[in-house]
Amino acid sequence: MPSDHLIPAEKFCTQHNIELSFISLLHENGLIEVTTVAQTTFISEDCLPDLEKIMRLHYELDINLEGIEAITHLLQRIENMQDELRVVRTRLQLYESRNI
Repeated sequence: MPSDHLIPAEKFCTQHNIELSFISLLHENGLIEVTTVAQTTFISEDCLPDLEKIMRLHYELDINLEGIEAITHLLQRIENMQDELRVVRTRLQLYESRNI
């Protein structure tokens, strides 16, 4: 992973006024991916939307880690079902266009 796509976790935490331990806790529970280089923790730019969503759930809505895990799991399931529904709709449209 190129280093220009990594953000130091400490810098992110400072800018968002959160504890570095929150990032570590999220990583330990598999909610975000971090990269450690020379004892410095980095967050991938790809993880930022998920991390910001999790931060809002925790800090603005006061949802605990277990609740965040459940919400994240359910949102992933919904996204997977939406992808599957798109595929099924495409197949149905192809099938219907052949039978007209």
